[in-house]
Amino acid sequence: MAALRQAACRSLFTPLKTHNVSRNLFTKASPIRRSPITAGIYATALVLSTGLFAVYYFDARSALHRYVIMPVLRQTLDAETSHKIAVKVLRSGLGPKDPVTDDEHLMFELWGHQISNPIGLAAGFDKDGEAIDGLFDLGFSWVEIGSITPKPQPGNPKPRVFRLPEDNAIINRYGFPSQGHATVFSRVRARLPKFLTGEETKASLRDGSLLAVNLGKNKESPADSIDDFVAGVRTFGPFSDVLVVNVSSPNTPGLRGLQSKASLEALLTGVTQARDSLPPSYLTSQRPRLVLKIAPDLDQSQIEDIANVIKNTGIDGVIVSNTTIQRPSHLLSASRTENGGLSGPPIKPYTLTALRTLRANLPPHIPIIGCGGISNGEDALEYARAGATMVQVYTSFGYDGVGTCRRIKDQIVETLQKEGTTWAEIVKKSVDEYSLREKLPEARDGQGTVNQLIEEAQHLNKLLDELGRKMDSVNDRTIVAAF
Repeated sequence: MAALRQAACRSLFTPLKTHNVSRNLFTKASPIRRSPITAGIYATALVLSTGLFAVYYFDARSALHRYVIMPVLRQTLDAETSHKIAVKVLRSGLGPKDPVTDDEHLMFELWGHQISNPIGLAAGFDKDGEAIDGLFDLGFSWVEIGSITPKPQPGNPKPRVFRLPEDNAIINRYGFPSQGHATVFSRVRARLPKFLTGEETKASLRDGSLLAVNLGKNKESPADSIDDFVAGVRTFGPFSDVLVVNVSSPNTPGLRGLQSKASLEALLTGVTQARDSLPPSYLTSQRPRLVLKIAPDLDQSQIEDIANVIKNTGIDGVIVSNTTIQRPSHLLSASRTENGGLSGPPIKPYTLTALRTLRANLPPHIPIIGCGGISNGEDALEYARAGATMVQVYTSFGYDGVGTCRRIKDQIVETLQKEGTTWAEIVKKSVDEYSLREKLPEARDGQGTVNQLIEEAQHLNKLLDELGRKMDSVNDRTIVAAF
């Protein structure tokens, strides 16, 4: 037995003889030998993948995205799924960035702010404020989130988004799907720095850019109620540069009815009073601007009525326009018969007509933002020459991808340099030429002097009001600093 135990111990502690090289803590594994062909394949794959990522990430025009990634997504995924994936990628921070500084030819002034370029992103892409900074990274000077409704709602049943590839257009009947004020507010608030430096002057947190929040209405709310919009003003006012009152979507029953003169006057008076009752934002030191978004399907008399309401209620600007319910006869796609709002190049003539009519009925100090069918620099300049201060894109961004903004900006700059002018000069010329000029009554028995005194008094009143707002801002900052 003793002999057996000794043999067992020897077998436990004697290393097995193998043909492999022995290894211990201080030895290295022999490198795997690959053939030159295999090594070359791996090296080539690494170089190509690194190069493609660099092109995707640093190419401001992102041709790879436009001509490869987007066509593949259109062939493999439905429109709404592609939309959601794009938002998630931009939210993650993995989306491309535009590293190019905007050319000085693109700069212009809006409401006292110097804006770096005239290309904004319309509402509807980032409905719930998930990818604000990812979108600013693409070079947009205006990012508009929403539409946002007070209560969460799912929107209309799917499918509700349809591509019209032969027409480079889209029909949607989303119906304001929204996660609601509370959820979106938490996201908008979460992106703010924990400690304000005192240098923040815009809710966008970026020089030359503005953050807009598009306010919608719950489907279940009474058709003639303005409460949803007033709630939106109070919720998002302190954390936005611009609030957009959206009465132009064709996919919420009764919403476009608020564009009628009496309803619109009550709505705009209500939201203006709500805005003016807000204290100046501790973030921007001022109250947000209010902008109305209208449909392109209004006739001339309706647009004239809207212009009169805007002038009498203190609205700061207008977006022209939302999608259209019209269907041009030249549409080719099989999806052209779907219900919903049509966007893309086919809407451009309707939008330009509405813009020109509105511009002729508004004074120069009320800016118009053009939106509808803008796919390139030439389209954008056409809007500027019709009296738009800046433009927004949506459908072209959906088709061409992340390089759309930079590509359009480069095309505009090329034209401006050839013509020896700037975007601001073109806008000023067209606005001065086409805007409404309100003439004072001719002097008669001293009446002209009276009117002049009234005008000067009104101007002085505005200056005093502005001074009061600034004093409020100084006091608010003092209180914040004390804490």
